[in-house]
Amino acid sequence: MTRATALTIAGSDSGGGAGIQADLKTMHALGVHGLSVITAITSQNTRGVTAVHAVPLTHIRSQLAAVFDDFSMGAVKTGMLGSAAVTRLVAREMRHRQPAWLVVDPVMIASSGTRLLAEDAIAATVSALIPLAHILTPNLPEAEVLVGAPIRTADDCHAAAAALRAMGAGAVLMKGGHAEGTTVVDRLYDEHGVMEISHPRIDREGHGTGCTLASAVAAELARGNMPRDAVRHAISYVQRAFAASYQPGGGAVYVLGH
Repeated sequence: MTRATALTIAGSDSGGGAGIQADLKTMHALGVHGLSVITAITSQNTRGVTAVHAVPLTHIRSQLAAVFDDFSMGAVKTGMLGSAAVTRLVAREMRHRQPAWLVVDPVMIASSGTRLLAEDAIAATVSALIPLAHILTPNLPEAEVLVGAPIRTADDCHAAAAALRAMGAGAVLMKGGHAEGTTVVDRLYDEHGVMEISHPRIDREGHGTGCTLASAVAAELARGNMPRDAVRHAISYVQRAFAASYQPGGGAVYVLGH
């Protein structure tokens, strides 16, 4: 018996709500065999991040070789990369390996506010990784950093997505959770135009929602869905998981019910 396979390249969350842990739970829930390449080990719980240990480049490279040499890769998702050196390494490997689908989640800041991407890594993300992305999944603050402009209106969102696609991304999924209002509007920009998906805002402070969404998109692509269907299914999954969220620790954040 076989099963579709997807890879997450990201940091570990010792609290189990985001990062590699959320990615693998998402892939398993969607019927996909999840593989992992760990780029950093965080000391983290529901209250915040207290330490980050970067995995050496040689070991990141060896993890990538191990999984690509053995598995048929349906899709790859990148999350927390941390530094310019890791970003460039992952980009080089993706150019060499050429996965069928690459979903890039430009993780910059943890839910607690801890910075997870060095300043010099932003330029590496723009120049080396975004041009390889079949789908880029920034939230609004991340998109603002990448394009260097504020995003306050729908027109701002359209302009930012156009700029990100001009950097080389095949499609851009602009996550609308950071915008104001009782309705969240997620927008997928691709060669067909823009697809908007609206849903009621759940009044909770979620943890790991971005990781989960990008991993769900990758899992759906690995299962054979095309991007628009993959995004629709992924957003629906995240909404169900968010509705089933709970508070396992002493912090205020809710962890998704993957």
